[in-house]
Amino acid sequence: MSGAASCQRGGGGGDRGPRWRRPWKLLALGLLSASSVLAAAPGAGAISKEEKRRLGNQVLEMFDHAYSNYMEHAYPADELMPLTCRGRVRGQEPSRGDVDDALGKFSLTLIDTLDTLVVLNKTKEFEEAVKKVIKDVNLDNDIVVSVFETNIRVLGGLLGGHSVAIMLKDKGDSMQWYNGELLHMAKELGYKLLPAFNTTSGLPYPRVNLKFGVRHPEARTGTETDTCTACAGTLILEFAALSRFTGTSIFEEYARKALDFIWEKRQRSSNLVGVTINIHTGDWVRKDSGVGAGIDSYYEYLLKAYVLLGDDSFLERFNTVLKGDIRPAIETHEMLYQVIKKHNFLPEAFTTDFRVHWAQHPLRPEFAESTYFLYKATGDPYYLEVGKTLIENLNKYARVPCGFAAMKDVRTGSHEDRMDSFFLAEMFKYLYLLFADKDDIIFDIEDYIFTTEAHLLPLWLSTANQTISKKNTTTEYTELDDSNFDWTCPNTQILFPNDPMFAQSIREPLKNVVDKSCPRGISRAEESLGSGPKPPLRARDFMASNPEHLEILKKMGVSLIHLKDGRVQLVQHAVQAASSLDAEDGLRFMQEMIELSSQQQKEQQLPPRAVQIVSHPFFGRVVLTAGPAQFGMDLSKHKAGTRGFVATVKPYNGCSEITNPEAVKEKIALMQRGQCMFAEKARNIQKAGAIGGIVIDDNEGSSSDTAPLFQMAGDGKNTDDITIPMLFLFNKEGNIILDAIREYEAVEVLLSDKAKDRDLEMENMDQKLSENDSHKQDSEEATSASQDVDAGSEEPEEGENSDVTDPDSLSPAHADSDSVSISDQDSHVPGSDEASAPEPACTQGDHQPQEQQTETESNSKVNWDSKVQPMESILADWNEDIEAFEMMEKDEL
Repeated sequence: MSGAASCQRGGGGGDRGPRWRRPWKLLALGLLSASSVLAAAPGAGAISKEEKRRLGNQVLEMFDHAYSNYMEHAYPADELMPLTCRGRVRGQEPSRGDVDDALGKFSLTLIDTLDTLVVLNKTKEFEEAVKKVIKDVNLDNDIVVSVFETNIRVLGGLLGGHSVAIMLKDKGDSMQWYNGELLHMAKELGYKLLPAFNTTSGLPYPRVNLKFGVRHPEARTGTETDTCTACAGTLILEFAALSRFTGTSIFEEYARKALDFIWEKRQRSSNLVGVTINIHTGDWVRKDSGVGAGIDSYYEYLLKAYVLLGDDSFLERFNTVLKGDIRPAIETHEMLYQVIKKHNFLPEAFTTDFRVHWAQHPLRPEFAESTYFLYKATGDPYYLEVGKTLIENLNKYARVPCGFAAMKDVRTGSHEDRMDSFFLAEMFKYLYLLFADKDDIIFDIEDYIFTTEAHLLPLWLSTANQTISKKNTTTEYTELDDSNFDWTCPNTQILFPNDPMFAQSIREPLKNVVDKSCPRGISRAEESLGSGPKPPLRARDFMASNPEHLEILKKMGVSLIHLKDGRVQLVQHAVQAASSLDAEDGLRFMQEMIELSSQQQKEQQLPPRAVQIVSHPFFGRVVLTAGPAQFGMDLSKHKAGTRGFVATVKPYNGCSEITNPEAVKEKIALMQRGQCMFAEKARNIQKAGAIGGIVIDDNEGSSSDTAPLFQMAGDGKNTDDITIPMLFLFNKEGNIILDAIREYEAVEVLLSDKAKDRDLEMENMDQKLSENDSHKQDSEEATSASQDVDAGSEEPEEGENSDVTDPDSLSPAHADSDSVSISDQDSHVPGSDEASAPEPACTQGDHQPQEQQTETESNSKVNWDSKVQPMESILADWNEDIEAFEMMEKDEL
């Protein structure tokens, strides 16, 4: 058991693994080939056919919103930045570490979305997209990319696009011009990935330069020694499909060699493999095993390789280390659903007692995928309700004018300027299939298997171009009793008994699992105390003077040692525990004690806050992550928050008496960081009548996406006189508000500890008013009305920013807040995000060297420059979006 249940999916190819997928996806793998949905239980509250169709149509509209904004504001860039409405081009944005290894200047999102367009019956858009890929995409860029991510997203996307293209061509309705162009590109890319396999073990390097390979002097890679099991073991589907499609066997040979080598290096007594392995020696660097980060898709591909390629050895390996079982799949899915109902989304990681550990959620699709497979396996309409919840949460909390934004913090509802390609490749595919009838899909989905990126590969590849001998490498190492193996997939008699209430009976005990302790049996410690079942001892309740507590510690294998300096040391020896359950409780207790100790050392630290733009035309859709202050109003104790229009102070640094108090009174003051203490700024704007303050970082380009948040510390004096709330925004987030002021003048925000539901009433009213105004008012009257909204709001004076400088660095200070010295500069202390960095790959000092952007484009028509759109242009079609959104949600709201 680990201290935090990891649910992260990262950038790829690095030592920490490609994507930190959730273990519950693997628990449902035995369901992946279920060919039909079982009959729903009578009276189970099934969603009506009309409701299913409405939800399916809603998914289509959501996809259109995300896809059209990518094409309009980002293409040909790899990904969309939905808050700033522009494309993410590697080298033009601050580095995010390993996460950026997925970006190769090859229009990643478009390629990743190709077969999704066909699943959603958008064949016209698919044909246009294929033509763009063929014409615009260059695969010969001088750029270092993740082998894993490029394989599953780009190679898989090209192969999935080719699979559905030839299907449409055979049907005779479209794509008659298509002549395998996507397959030719896939083959070109396959050859560019092959240099990564140039190791003594046959395990690939985690990264490769698309132009120069690995060992070339200009490659800027090839020095790595380790890779994760999933990185090397999640290639067989795409590489084998490429060989089967083209008749070129080398791709499948290399992928099989890597997969066989991992199996050969397994621990012989348990038949388990580790997480990280040396690509040259084959030694395990991390010997711990599991079904989570860095290892999960290895197991996934063992089973799927058997399904696609028909090689029994892959199924034997899968059954020896893992076997899909519906009971734990239902249990784990329900537990995670309870977390979603509490936080709206799954945090990247949470502790064993369901406290948030890493608060981000980059719109991962795996939970939707498992929901789809569980519905296919059980036919239980409950999973349709789960899917409905996912749709509602995405629209309510993640939808922004230019797409869908990842959640920076599920506790506050703040956004991150990020919409990964997998959101379009997987999320909408699984949600649509969940609600679609068979007639809604223009081809038989059961003729295909999903890759880990949800790309479609036809099952007929199992009999095409079989140039690889099916050498059974499994039985060379151990004798396996195959009487326990079921050579069909799945065995529904084992997976799902003939009981329509079976799934419900499994879920029922887990309904309140997040709010209460996990269901657990009676331990020997509890039995010996004669008290029957009761909650385990928690670290926060422990008292060294309590004899009962000491007895419980002993049963859990925990020893208490009194040191000479008066301190108490706790040590656990699991072998001395009364039972395995007690040992588990002891481990949990020790983890809690470590966390409690850490929290006490950082008790002055506060969680991040939220700045939510609530005025027209945002209506609460844009939420910015803000750093808190150690003085002023505690927003966690004022749930309503502080709401008001913003106004820029003069002088802009807020370090002297405010000269425009009439503009600041009853407003939330905006000021720039620098030249004085934060507390001094707060006192000055409070004296001017401001109801709150936002300090904007003056370090150009700084962003909460790449820097840990920090708290604004006091000035070493008593700050009880400061009663207004103060929040800190990095430069990028602050500019979003300043840009809104320039476009709309009157901008209203909400300062709170957590984002609130958007203002639907005002949104609807604004829609009606805009329709009336379009008939009654000309542009001059509209301008006048806009000015009347807030005659007192002012923009920053021209050139004012350039006069303000701040000599202190943006990197967080590491001194305790209690020892903050008084100086003439702003002071700050690290925020809670720094204590447990949510994205290990994004920590400073761990980045890859930034690459020189010296690439030349052969096609002059492809523009890689960022598409910076004015706010007016960005939101020109917003009223139309609102109208569509109202129609989608009128039944619920």
